[in-house]
Amino acid sequence: MTAAARPVLLVTGASRGIGAATARLAAQRGWTVAINYARDATAAESLVREIAESGGEVRAFQADVADDAQVVALFAAVDAHFGAHRLRGLVNNAGIVDRAQRVDEFSIARVRRMFEVNVFSAFACAREAVRRMSTRHGGAGGVIVNLSSAAARIGAPGQYVDYAASKAAIETLTIGLAKETAAEGLRVNTVCPGIIDTEIHAAGGQPDRAAQAAPTLPMQRAGRADEVAAAIVWLLSDEASYVTGATLDVTGGR
Repeated sequence: MTAAARPVLLVTGASRGIGAATARLAAQRGWTVAINYARDATAAESLVREIAESGGEVRAFQADVADDAQVVALFAAVDAHFGAHRLRGLVNNAGIVDRAQRVDEFSIARVRRMFEVNVFSAFACAREAVRRMSTRHGGAGGVIVNLSSAAARIGAPGQYVDYAASKAAIETLTIGLAKETAAEGLRVNTVCPGIIDTEIHAAGGQPDRAAQAAPTLPMQRAGRADEVAAAIVWLLSDEASYVTGATLDVTGGR
């Protein structure tokens, strides 16, 4: 397949962790990859070099996807660089956690930021993807994979109920959008990771959380980013052609 014929996949928050692992694997499976990042340009460009050196077509695009205007600009930039009709996939991976707190200690500013990054961004990116991929809008179809968390069903008491609630919203978005666009050539699914050994725990003030939690998990270990990426890329593939509106757990039995 020539580079110009490869489908384009946009992965948000892709400079590290699950997003980066997804970008790597998708490139290996024949996708052209648009890597979105908010701040870490060094990590994003390092990933671009890695994928390009392996023969992949890839470019990094800076945007804070919590800002709707930047989302619109991001998709326009992807169109301008790769071609206006090549987008076939979106992975809504960008997300944050915060320090462990009880609900009665939360500020509304914290909760608002959590939903802006974890939920509003997914809605905005899904909207732009549907406008390009849906046959209703003249597109050729495509796939959206949203990232949830086991916290959505556990509730994360005493840690981050706001994060858990934001991920529950993502699962509802998946169900509704999947049904809304199923006849328009789109599939929409969720991958639900458990405790995965990535940098996100450090951002929440618990850098050793994955290692500490491992003995309490059914498989006695935390998951890896590449294991989550494998589930995401399968859902993006034609092997999952009759799967939409689904949530795929990658939790090690948690």
